[in-house]
Amino acid sequence: MKLRLDAGTEDLLRALTPQVLGAVARRYRDFAAAEDAVQEALLVAYEQWPRQGRPDNPKAWLITVASRRFTDHLRAEIARRRRESSVLAQAAPDELVVPAPDSAHVVEQDDTLLLLFMCCHPALSQASAIALTLRAVGGLTTAEIANAFLVPEATMAQRISRAKQSIRQSKIALQMPTAGERAARLDAVLQVLYLVFSEGYTSSVGGSLQRQDLSNEAIRLTRAAHRLLPDEGEVAGLLALMLLTDARRHARTGPNGELIPLDEQDRSRWNRALIDEGIALVSATLPKGAIGPYQLQAAIAAVHDEATSADETDWPQILALYTVLKRLSGNPMVSLNHAVATAMVHGPHAGLDLVAKLDDDARVAGHYRLDAVRGHLLERAGDREAAARYYRAAAGKTTSTPERNYLIAKAARTAS
Repeated sequence: MKLRLDAGTEDLLRALTPQVLGAVARRYRDFAAAEDAVQEALLVAYEQWPRQGRPDNPKAWLITVASRRFTDHLRAEIARRRRESSVLAQAAPDELVVPAPDSAHVVEQDDTLLLLFMCCHPALSQASAIALTLRAVGGLTTAEIANAFLVPEATMAQRISRAKQSIRQSKIALQMPTAGERAARLDAVLQVLYLVFSEGYTSSVGGSLQRQDLSNEAIRLTRAAHRLLPDEGEVAGLLALMLLTDARRHARTGPNGELIPLDEQDRSRWNRALIDEGIALVSATLPKGAIGPYQLQAAIAAVHDEATSADETDWPQILALYTVLKRLSGNPMVSLNHAVATAMVHGPHAGLDLVAKLDDDARVAGHYRLDAVRGHLLERAGDREAAARYYRAAAGKTTSTPERNYLIAKAARTAS
């Protein structure tokens, strides 16, 4: 009988994977080969740890095993080339010595933020860098990343593969960028963190609405980025947005994991400490100068969190903020949220007119949220039959079980 790791150890391995990959990639300057070596080390851990127990220093153990696998593959490659050619390789096999990691150093140093900036590589387009980082740092599957980008899974798999190949061919050192390089890569880094948090807060696939491990890791890394770049308003804005959104986590699901929408949540279950911290960040960053998309989204989240009930929500202020955000962003989901805010201020038909304009946007035309929002606005407009039809259409398109169940229930209640 094959033994399995306990849930706590699996969570630990997930958290350690980007740290180990960052350390191995930084040491050997080959991202793709380092990723292969780390995956092999994880397989060894899954095989050995249930029988032999978890090592005292799991991170050092994984780095050592991954390093050995890396050099084993490198020796094999050198031997293969020597058999095929009489030209000597640049490095002889006996020159490759794997140092045992210093356990204390490994425990104290977290290479995840390093890996985050490394993956947002100048050899890559921003879209490719973000996709690769979501895979390496966020641990998202290719299907989850494709869903975030609104593209087919096969397209995303090719994009990630090309990104790894581009890094390998570029010969640019994989290391923490300088201050100037960090600034150039910051937009991509922040988008990665935002997408990891979003996938954790509302999982796009599976039976659970939320993946707390992802959202917690995104918050942890964004805190680290804020410490590294304390004067960057968008870093502070993103951290505030995460805190203000995550504050509602415990009120978003019922006893059986069912989705509870914002306007029906028990606001006494919201985390006031996170809300206070998020509002403080927003208040500190907004007056400092240029305002970016994450600061605006944080301000919107703050307006929601400050309302003691759904009826007291300041929708005119939210609409004003979404109007500015829409000018800054070409994201169709921002336009969809702007349509909802418009409906809350000017009535459902005004919102439906804006939703109709998104039917021609290929990025969102087939997305379940477009149908769900249209169903919601039709219900508010009194067209219950059409609303139920769009709720059912949305339910058929989502890959999230809690969201599907919620939409099916909405369709049934609306049609009755």
